[in-house]
Amino acid sequence: MTSARGLVAAQSARFASLDPLLPPATEPPMDGHVITAALADGTRVAGVVSHQSFEPHSTTRLWSTAEVWEMLPLVGEAQGMDALLTRFRRHLDSQEVGDDTACVVHWPSRDSKAARAFLDHGLVPLSVLAVRLKTPAQHVSRTLTIRRATPHDLETVLELSLAELEYSSYVGSTIVRPEAASTKRRALTERLKNASPIWLAERDGIAVALAECAIVSSEPGTMAAARLPRGRWGYVNCVSVLPGARGNGIGQQLLAHAHQELHRMGTVGTYLYYNPPNPLSSVFWPRQGYRPLWTVWEVRPASALR
Repeated sequence: MTSARGLVAAQSARFASLDPLLPPATEPPMDGHVITAALADGTRVAGVVSHQSFEPHSTTRLWSTAEVWEMLPLVGEAQGMDALLTRFRRHLDSQEVGDDTACVVHWPSRDSKAARAFLDHGLVPLSVLAVRLKTPAQHVSRTLTIRRATPHDLETVLELSLAELEYSSYVGSTIVRPEAASTKRRALTERLKNASPIWLAERDGIAVALAECAIVSSEPGTMAAARLPRGRWGYVNCVSVLPGARGNGIGQQLLAHAHQELHRMGTVGTYLYYNPPNPLSSVFWPRQGYRPLWTVWEVRPASALR
């Protein structure tokens, strides 16, 4: 464990040099499979591979494969990602790998040298975690009525959420499974019942857009602490504009309102996941002030890792 702690400390220092918003590297999970690799100069790097299976009807299976092998690299200051991914591939040779599977690595978006290794091994930047720090409110001309959604809006919220799910399935990690509607309905019913921060934008009394958000605390011991700076964050889970209403500034108006309200709740900033292959979100989100912090490198099925 001394070696692992040394790698974690060195990796934390490297993260800080790459991007000041990155939290320190985390200790590896105790229940994962440890892999190691030796570099040409004698330096050793390591990784911890965890394996997760997600039950049918779980919300996770709407944006993930049923089984995921995720590697947490511990390369310290070394450029050892290529060697580590080779060892990851060998580890998979001892596993039963089906079709509904993936290999995943979360890694700082600004590490361009590591990106070369990911691409060479068949992984693609399917998603990014992007952040936006709290800024002074900007005036956006409003032509819509924007209000909080209530349990009475369930069917409308569900329709807009499923529209985003379907579109994202063509350009990202989302999977439209047979149980998608029932799974979404169950989750949204609970969120609306708990008065979660969800907003609808209406034009002439008709809902044309949805912003489904949440409040997430990044504190020691929380899952968010591995990805975000400390503090209270607004999470933008889903923004959906009906196809016939896109291109009219509706999403910008709705998001400006959501940002303002989330900041009133004491958040230091907001974050979200978007898909770089998505021709809409890859343009829209940077224009709203978001920039990548982590890239989710993924290959499906897992057996396609090179």
